[in-house]
Amino acid sequence: MPHVSHKGKSMPESPIRKLVPYAEIAKKKGVKVYHLNIGQPDIKTPDVALNAVKNADIRVLEYSHSAGFESYRTKLSQYYKNHGLPVESQDIIITTGGSEALLFAIGSTMDAGDEIIIPEPFYANYNGFATASGVTVVPVISTLEEGFALPPITAFEKLITPKTKAILICNPGNPTGYLYSKEEIQQLAEIVKKHDLFLIADEVYREFIYDEGVQHHSVLNVAGIEENAIMIDSVSKRYSMCGARIGCIVSKNKEVMSTAMKFAQARLSPPTYAQIASEAALETPQSYFDEVIEEYKERRDILVAGLEKIEGVKVATPKGAFYCIAQLPVANADDFAQWLLESFDHKGETVMVAPAAGFYSTPGVGLNEVRIAYVLKKEDLKRAIEVLEAALIAYNAK
Repeated sequence: MPHVSHKGKSMPESPIRKLVPYAEIAKKKGVKVYHLNIGQPDIKTPDVALNAVKNADIRVLEYSHSAGFESYRTKLSQYYKNHGLPVESQDIIITTGGSEALLFAIGSTMDAGDEIIIPEPFYANYNGFATASGVTVVPVISTLEEGFALPPITAFEKLITPKTKAILICNPGNPTGYLYSKEEIQQLAEIVKKHDLFLIADEVYREFIYDEGVQHHSVLNVAGIEENAIMIDSVSKRYSMCGARIGCIVSKNKEVMSTAMKFAQARLSPPTYAQIASEAALETPQSYFDEVIEEYKERRDILVAGLEKIEGVKVATPKGAFYCIAQLPVANADDFAQWLLESFDHKGETVMVAPAAGFYSTPGVGLNEVRIAYVLKKEDLKRAIEVLEAALIAYNAK
């Protein structure tokens, strides 16, 4: 019989979604499952975006430009300028989610066998994107003890080879919630300039910053690396529009963008209705974001305080995004996460977490860690922490 490809076999499973069948079975048994495993916000999508789709008068649902609506790119350019980023409409290609933007970035800058350095833990799908492109991920480990700060630049230097083409960061980070400082971004800028590398920054959580006096620093704001810097963005989290599947790749490097455009042409165009919603979402009032950020800050504080009270649990306080990595008093978080859904409930309730080993590419690292997304309303988050504490006691008493 014919066989699937080696590439297909090596594609990693999502640590975020692989336990879904167990959650479905638990729900059929009548168990309530608190989903801490996936970054699906429960925040309402802005009315201005939803109404734009409802009111769209379209008689023929035709292709858009491969780079996306010109009107959307023009308004998006102004959005970036309002955030201090020198982006013109021609520096933007609209993509089908941030995922496609990452695939375009990797495909435009790397060949099969090339290497990309990524601080880990990192968004699990980076492994998948690299595998799909035949690119090797070279991890540099950041640690919970250091709050998942940028590893020393000397650690990056040691990993650079003739095959190294780029460094990829997520800022603020998924799954850690770490926010890189201006100094850390500058250090990365200097090393990519020195070694003639690309610096790809996934900045989809830009607005989600929680502490006074702290701000986001984009790679597009660093002078001298205009030809090195590539930014990835998305509407998914900013406007709670994950299902729209609209993102973009942004760079001042004309060769990168003309190359990415060929990938964009090959997939024809991004979805029309989703672009209509995303363009309209740019009119979302600041009050929406103020309320959302305050809500997430309160959720973060509830989660971290609750986790710190559980015996044996360690957690680094996230500065942005809406995730954290928690170290649990278990030997194998994969086994624990599955047990939570298969064999445990506390007063008819359980929790679903994402085992963190899938957010590393170094074998054997993160085995006792989980990623938690604080995307539940505060009352549910408090209850989920209580259930998790009861679960740990029961699991370790087995």
